[in-house]
Amino acid sequence: MRFTSLSSSLSLFTTWFVLQATAAPAAGSQVLTPQDFKQTIADGVWFIEHFSPYCRHCRNFEPTWNRVVDNFEKEKPDLGIHLAQVNCALNGDLCTENGVTGYPQMNLYRNGLFVETFTKDRDFDILVDFLLARAEHTANSLSSSTAVEQEEMVAEIVPVDENSVVHVSQAESNPSGDVISLTSETFDNFVSQTPTFVKFFAPWCGHCKKLAPTWTQVARRMQHKLNIAEVNCDEFKSLCSKQGVTGYPMLFYYSHGAKTEYSGSRKYEPLVAFADKAASPTMQPISAHDLDKVVHENPVAYVLLSSSHEHIVSEVAKESQLLLGSPPVFVSSSKELFTRYDIPATESWAILAFKDNDSKEPTSVFSPSNSDTLSTWLFANRLPTSLELSRDVFQQVMNAPHNPLVVIAATPNDVQNDVSSKLNDIAKKWRLRKSYVGKQDVVFTWMDADQWGSWMKSMYGVKVKEQPKVVVADHNRLIYWDRDTSGQPIQLNTVSIFSAIEGIYDSKIRSKHSENILERSLRVFNSSLTSTEGFIIAHPYMAVLLILGFLAAVVMAIKKLLDDDTDLQPGHRYIKGGRLD
Repeated sequence: MRFTSLSSSLSLFTTWFVLQATAAPAAGSQVLTPQDFKQTIADGVWFIEHFSPYCRHCRNFEPTWNRVVDNFEKEKPDLGIHLAQVNCALNGDLCTENGVTGYPQMNLYRNGLFVETFTKDRDFDILVDFLLARAEHTANSLSSSTAVEQEEMVAEIVPVDENSVVHVSQAESNPSGDVISLTSETFDNFVSQTPTFVKFFAPWCGHCKKLAPTWTQVARRMQHKLNIAEVNCDEFKSLCSKQGVTGYPMLFYYSHGAKTEYSGSRKYEPLVAFADKAASPTMQPISAHDLDKVVHENPVAYVLLSSSHEHIVSEVAKESQLLLGSPPVFVSSSKELFTRYDIPATESWAILAFKDNDSKEPTSVFSPSNSDTLSTWLFANRLPTSLELSRDVFQQVMNAPHNPLVVIAATPNDVQNDVSSKLNDIAKKWRLRKSYVGKQDVVFTWMDADQWGSWMKSMYGVKVKEQPKVVVADHNRLIYWDRDTSGQPIQLNTVSIFSAIEGIYDSKIRSKHSENILERSLRVFNSSLTSTEGFIIAHPYMAVLLILGFLAAVVMAIKKLLDDDTDLQPGHRYIKGGRLD
């Protein structure tokens, strides 16, 4: 027994020794553990490699890492760049806490705070250039204000003249670089104070678990820029239902009382790109001389003309944050532009929408006399005259807040350039007709039939062979039209497409459903359940009274049926199908 115990102990010790040996760090590189990690990186610039000794890429990268360590720790110590490693095979919790999603991953920290993840090629020269640039940034920041101080003055700008802007400070976002857990009690107040990117999740959800370390990494990347938060829908079901959460994880961006859903990739780079756009200033000042250039550079551009420092500048800055820089918003106080675009002298401000890189005439103008709300107008005019309906813009087009009609030309691969050019010409002619003013907006798109063929067939019954097929869809109502007023299939030409759109406006052509009868029934049933759930959550006491009332009505109805089966005279009973006794 003693021998067995001793043998087991020796075996465990040998296993531990081998693990430590194989997990040994690169020569000359300091190794950090959970006990000393935060204390070590608290001062200065630290470049940390998170690795696993079992990772082939880590082993291949080891000689390059050693060269980089020697370059900065031995040859250029005066630059103040420190390098170290974390062994994720031994310290998995620390790596998860640091947002590590793969090996090797290198994070840059400054004075204990996460700055960014190195995402370029792991080449010696590229790594050295990357770190030299960060060393230069550190030196510059010491001679001026700190990065935090610079970032606290942000987001909204007010034009003073054509060459200067006034920055309006706002509360600092994400000071700690951590994911903030919100509850039913804290949610509304928090998202109303400052823009926030929120993840709604369930602890048991596999996709949520996979996203968790990336979400932590995004929070650190957006430190001092944008709040990154999360809500546990298992704990706060009513809050998630109220926010329209229908699956996990769902991501929403909140800004100034409005929200928009993020439907892009859940990988680190796309999430950070989205967050960077959300955190960027929403308006840029320009002069009259700059206008032609910015319109030429952007498929769609908004220009706010304001003759004085009115509330409209702040209002536009707030409302346009949900556009996330697409399209960009420019601001000018140039009197020359007021004259150039015939803005009445009685109007102190106006917002112009320019499309297709054409600055001659705005496609739409929003002014104090408009009946639409500002947010409705901004979203209704944000799309170019025509565009490819790809995965990246699908939600933005098909689920646009103003519910447009979408002309879709399903196009074979070999004629896409021709179809794109022809559709753009048709769209411009439609815009010039002005017959759509005051009616449902129209967006002209084309789709890659090779990539989207099965979807087009299931949704609209379209089979594309050699020629493009055209339908007009109202995705909000899940209906579509595939024929014009002559009863013929819609063709890719001005006459046929215009005939179909005007026939839809005048209700002269019948729509078809994108769903079959069973799918429509299930959708209506699900919608009813969702509405019922929402009513119960919003009005719990009234819901209880209605349920009790319904049960009481059922009991009374049953009692009445039983009474009808019984003769009220003593000793006489009537049995259905029988006779009086």
